[in-house]
Amino acid sequence: MKRFLPLIALVLSLVAVLFTLRPVKNRTEFDITGFSKLPSVVNGRIKPLDSVARSTLLVLQGRQRVTTPEGKTIAPAEWLLEVMTRPEVADKMQVFEVVHPDLLALMQLNAEDGAGKKRFSLMQLRPRFEELSRQARLAGQMENPQRTTFQRAVLQLHNNLGLYQRLRFSIQMPDTTDLLAELTAYQERRGPAVEALRAKEAGKPHDEKLAAALVEDTNKFLFIDENALIHPIPPVDGAPPDDWRTIGKALQDSLQDGRIPPEALAYAGLSRSWVRQNAGEFNQGLHLLRAVLDKTRPTVMGKCETEALFNSSEPFYSSSLLYVVGFMVAVFAWLVWPRELARASFWIIVVAFVLSTAGILARMWIEGRPPVTNLYSSALFVGWVAVALCVVIEQIYKNALANMAAGIIGACTLVIAHHLSMGGDTMEMMRAVLDSNFWLATHVVTISIGYGATFLAGIFAVIFIVFGLFTKALTKENADLITRIVYGVVCFATFFSLVGTVLGGIWADQSWGRFWGWDPKENGALVIVVWNAIILHARWGGLVRQRGMMALAVFGNIVTAMSWFGVNMLGVGLHSYGFNDKGAVYLGLFTVSQLLFIGLACLPTTVWRSAPSR
Repeated sequence: MKRFLPLIALVLSLVAVLFTLRPVKNRTEFDITGFSKLPSVVNGRIKPLDSVARSTLLVLQGRQRVTTPEGKTIAPAEWLLEVMTRPEVADKMQVFEVVHPDLLALMQLNAEDGAGKKRFSLMQLRPRFEELSRQARLAGQMENPQRTTFQRAVLQLHNNLGLYQRLRFSIQMPDTTDLLAELTAYQERRGPAVEALRAKEAGKPHDEKLAAALVEDTNKFLFIDENALIHPIPPVDGAPPDDWRTIGKALQDSLQDGRIPPEALAYAGLSRSWVRQNAGEFNQGLHLLRAVLDKTRPTVMGKCETEALFNSSEPFYSSSLLYVVGFMVAVFAWLVWPRELARASFWIIVVAFVLSTAGILARMWIEGRPPVTNLYSSALFVGWVAVALCVVIEQIYKNALANMAAGIIGACTLVIAHHLSMGGDTMEMMRAVLDSNFWLATHVVTISIGYGATFLAGIFAVIFIVFGLFTKALTKENADLITRIVYGVVCFATFFSLVGTVLGGIWADQSWGRFWGWDPKENGALVIVVWNAIILHARWGGLVRQRGMMALAVFGNIVTAMSWFGVNMLGVGLHSYGFNDKGAVYLGLFTVSQLLFIGLACLPTTVWRSAPSR
């Protein structure tokens, strides 16, 4: 039976992946799934409403799941629909995370009153809006490094409330009861009202009510345009392809040509049918809107369909689970059935790796960008590079060591990526100075390969130390094998880190007019090259042997982490992305853990179960 374990592991892994790709079914009679795939532009990027809802929920509460006051779990797109059309219902849903004790006191809230003791509704927060705004103004007058954790929490909640309000105004004013009826009435009176307003401006006799109604309509449209987050109306003929409009802007334009875009009328119909809870009318209107968009914007609709499938399948979450399972099977391979379990672990890792690859390729196609564009995508790619190297190493040695390393680094980088996604859309538009696919595909990718390889060398070194101190598995043969692997990976990392750093200098010269400016990020990249060179020279010169080399490789994890994340939090330099309390804490804990492993590597030889060289 055990000889079939690799095949069983492969089949079960594939079945688990295929299960995540199954079509999403509607939980009610309303076609929420179809609604979630409608395209829109938010912050300059075309994306489905599903992505808008999910990224907004991550910002507000750190998760995508929404539970109604009645205990019913609803889809993110359904929550978005409630916010835009029935705010009186959405305002009762507990989606605002508040955890700081002083902020809870400011808002006069008890943790026990919140969902999960940390999530609250707009209705619960509303009585203290004025005081929150006052505290936010005070905090906004200070620079970020000088703000207390309380002030950062105040600004975060204040910004989240502003984001929520912009969602509420994306289709209509909150006091609107029937947008379609209002637009129909507006369309009927627009012509006479325009004439009345012109007559009034010319000092001629006019219908005051019609003129006043047009002014009121104009003010409403302007308010929606200025406050709406979502731009769901496609550009007019001849306009740039990404010049999507808010409903307010589309209605303002109709003042000139007298034509309300059919998409605006369709959203008004969806709003009315949802408010009335008429599923048949809602689905029919949605079908007509999608038919129009499929005909006029087929490429956009195709990308939104793909992105919605990407969101629902959650490939990186599934990959992280498979990496953990693969790691556990690899550990058991050192206890029983080493050959069979090692291959079973290998195939689980391969499936997870292929799934991650598919996820990265999907992001590249959706964005039209190389694989690394921000910190989130760098975490995905760094882990991908390390696992790719592990797959090659495991194919050579077939002893589950590389499977263990792949499981550790694959899962950890995906967990890091998950926490980085809390900032919102992970496929946001690039800043102008970074908007170069050539340099993103050369410098950024190359330097990220160097990151991944340096981390992998450190992970193998940690395995060496753990095996030597806590197991009997570190025989002379295994110690020599891990040493050769670490040496080879460090050579690989040194090459790519050096090339990536030089390419970064060339890009900096083109962007900022200087090849090198001792920017913290530039220094961090150089330190990685220098540290890897130190490891190699210490080994070549006989200054260290096996355990010494492992200690140096583990310290390479600290060096790389500081260059990757640490310099972003310094608040200075061209690559600073701002201080983050949680990020600083996690980075500090990681550093302490690596220093602990280095200390373990320096223990006397008599403590080790085997006696590897120093």
